Amino acid sequence: MDLSSTALILIGFQNDYFSKRGILHSVIEESSRVSGVLENTLELLEQAGDRFGCVISTPIHFTESYEELENPVGILQTIKDVQAFKAGTHGAETIEELAPFSDLITEVAGKRGLDAFSNTALEKLLRQENITQVMLAGTVTSICIDSTGRHAAELGFGVGVLENCTSSRTVFEQEFYCEHVFPLYGRVINSQQLIAA
Repeated sequence: MDLSSTALILIGFQNDYFSKRGILHSVIEESSRVSGVLENTLELLEQAGDRFGCVISTPIHFTESYEELENPVGILQTIKDVQAFKAGTHGAETIEELAPFSDLITEVAGKRGLDAFSNTALEKLLRQENITQVMLAGTVTSICIDSTGRHAAELGFGVGVLENCTSSRTVFEQEFYCEHVFPLYGRVINSQQLIAA
């Protein structure tokens, strides 16, 4: 499979989600264990990372006062309340497991909410690299993965969601989105398909 016009977009691979000490680790722990999101994403990067047109990480960061969040609700209110993803903290840092792939990954800063396109240069970078489709990996499936996927589809990109490289708040939620939501605007793919192709 030719992935030269495809971008692998990594969402949420930060300590507050994936470290055992992470403030929000318990939110995705079960779903992450069942899907194997971290192990499968690392295997994909190892086996096929250099076949993608580009690999992009879109971490979320907030200032000390969370002033970027005006009248937050839902998960963004929770993030503010528990002080997650605060710039300069261990929780906001990219997980150390991605360090071996630092030469391969381009970080796009500016994400302050659910959608990796909002307030970032993600679309500009994809256009510059002649990307026509995106593959999404990371967490949280029902929030950031879905928001980013829908936005990508609206912008005219083909969308693929890597079912075994994503995780959600519950196993049910993960399966529901992969079976019933993502197929409405994109493809649901297993990373093993890409590695084997």
